[in-house]
Order: sequence, then C-alpha cells, then structure tokens
Amino acid sequence: MDCSTQNLEPVKAIITGTKALILDERVGNELFKRFFGKPFGVQKPKPETEYRGPFILSLYEALYLCKQGVLKPLIHGKEATCSELEEYAKTEIPEFDVKYIVYEDLRRRGYIVRSGLKFGADFAVYEIGPGYEHAPYVVMVARAGKEMDPISIVRIGRVSHSVRKKTVLAIVDLELKTINYLVFKWVKL
Repeated sequence: MDCSTQNLEPVKAIITGTKALILDERVGNELFKRFFGKPFGVQKPKPETEYRGPFILSLYEALYLCKQGVLKPLIHGKEATCSELEEYAKTEIPEFDVKYIVYEDLRRRGYIVRSGLKFGADFAVYEIGPGYEHAPYVVMVARAGKEMDPISIVRIGRVSHSVRKKTVLAIVDLELKTINYLVFKWVKL
C-alpha cells in the first residue's frame, strides 16, 4: 500500500473549523487510497472503493500535505501558506503545535494516523491502515514539563485495554525538538 505523497498533484482545500474540504473527487480518492482524509458523510469507507463528492481531512492531515506540497489551503476564501494554516490550526485545536509534531513523526515513520477521539486519546495509529486492521495503538500527547492528571492516564489505559489497543504516551519537548514514546502494558495484580 502506497502511503507516500509522491506523484500527487497539488489540490486546493477549503479550511473550515477543524477540517479541510477537498472538492476534487479524483485527487480526493487518490489521497484516500493513501490514507489521508475520507469521503464526506461515509461512516466506514473502504480503501478500494471510489467515492463521489467532497473529501474531508483533519487539520493535521491538511498541514502535513501542505508541507509536502500536495495541498493548497484556502482560509476565508483566500489562498494561504502552510505557516498561515498552522497558525489558524493553533486557534482551532488546543495544543495543536505539540500534537502536530507527533502526527508528523508517526506519518514519517510509515504509520497511518487518525483521530483517537472515540478512544479518549489524541490519535489512533495503524500499521497497515483502516479498513484492513483495527488500530493497534492509541496515542496521548503531552508537553514535556507539563503536569499530567494520573486519572487521565488510567482512563485511557482502561479504554485502550478494553478495545485491545496498546496505550502510547508521546511526550514532546518543543525546546529540544524531541519526542519520547512510552508504551503502557496493563497487568492484573
């Protein structure tokens, strides 16, 4: 499965709220086959199916594709740079800068990264891709030096354990530009 952004033609995306909308079906389908975005209004889209209509991406995906030269953002009807998209995303999503660093790192490592909201996490991470497997990991992102509520760690662990996923805590140090990944294993005592 090709998840790279090579040989993709640039496409305009309308940025609205916390999403990016691609109207070009051909490019939207090509991005979807590479595990970016999904067809709008389709609950569980299948990777091999061609879809009609617009495609919707997260702001993480939009910024990543912008930096790859594949996406040209339109914010408030005007073409924007990747830096302007990033600044916009920071106003829409708390801790976007910290979470985006983890998103980008995981994508570069070959993982497929989706929202982890339904698991109470920041990201659900796939090795092969949605539609082919269940996400083996859920990732919580934390800023280095910032205090974490221990209850939130237990909560994510309980949820991830019940759905058979490994819990990963990604600790980002913005000054050092490092990410430390901690994988939790839950044991019965």
